[in-house]
This record gives sequence, structure tokens and C-alpha cells, in this order.
Amino acid sequence: MEAIRKKDRIVDIVAYCIMPTHVHFMLKEYVQGGITDFTRNVLNSYSHYFNLKHKRKGPLWESRSKKVLMKTDGQLIHVTRYIHLNPVTAYLANKPEDWPYSSYGEYIARSGAPGNVCVYEDLIDMKPHAYAEFVNERISYQRELVKIKHLLLE
Repeated sequence: MEAIRKKDRIVDIVAYCIMPTHVHFMLKEYVQGGITDFTRNVLNSYSHYFNLKHKRKGPLWESRSKKVLMKTDGQLIHVTRYIHLNPVTAYLANKPEDWPYSSYGEYIARSGAPGNVCVYEDLIDMKPHAYAEFVNERISYQRELVKIKHLLLE
């Protein structure tokens, strides 16, 4: 199958993490409404596949999607860390590299290798070992935040 040419893409995947009840995507949009279309297509396709495979009906995902516009480079890099630490925070893995359903492996091995799905080189200028340190230094902190999250008002 021919790869989608950059000019034909509606989004690039910058980072992702698939969790048991939800999924995190950081997307770069090229076409107005591209993020909405991409997210709807991915979630509906997977739900259909899963329901057929397990002979069930109904939604799979915990809640509706939420969109946040990344306004600064700092916000962007911190949100990628949050995404990659999600399984560690939920105690599904001890380290982010132990969770195979995220883009963390691409970040610490360097993007651009065959089979990688993320495109982030023009957004994040950090060497793999520096990114690993950046993420791992916040494991305890992020786990502590989750413990008090229910006390905060939205």
C-alpha cells in the first residue's frame, strides 16, 4: 500500500497512548475538521472491530473526546510527557517503555524508523536520552497528582 503523501494528510500523529478505557492522541491538523474526522474514524473503526470480535454491542470508550489547543512549545512537550506517563500513573506499567501501546518507544528510539507512526521532529527538538530523562523524572510527581485530582474542581 502506498504511503499517504504529506499533502493528502488531514492530520499527523504527534503522540499517542492507548489505555484500557480511553485513548490519548496529540494530533497536528492540516485540514479544518481533520482532528474530528480522524478521531471519529479511528474510534468507530476500532469499536466496530472489537464488538464484532467479542460478539458484543455498545460503546467502548469511557467518555467523549476532549480537545486542547497547544499554544506553546512548552505546553506541547509537557503534554507528550503526560500522555506517555499515563499507563505508569495508572499503575499498568512501572516505566513508560514497559507499555507497548504508546508512542514512547518512538520518542526514545528516534522517530523516522520504518513502522513509526508519529511525526514530531519539527515540533520537539530533544534527543532520545534527554526525552527519556524528561519523562522519567516526573513519574512520582504525576502519580501524586492523580491522588489529589479528585479534590480539584473543574
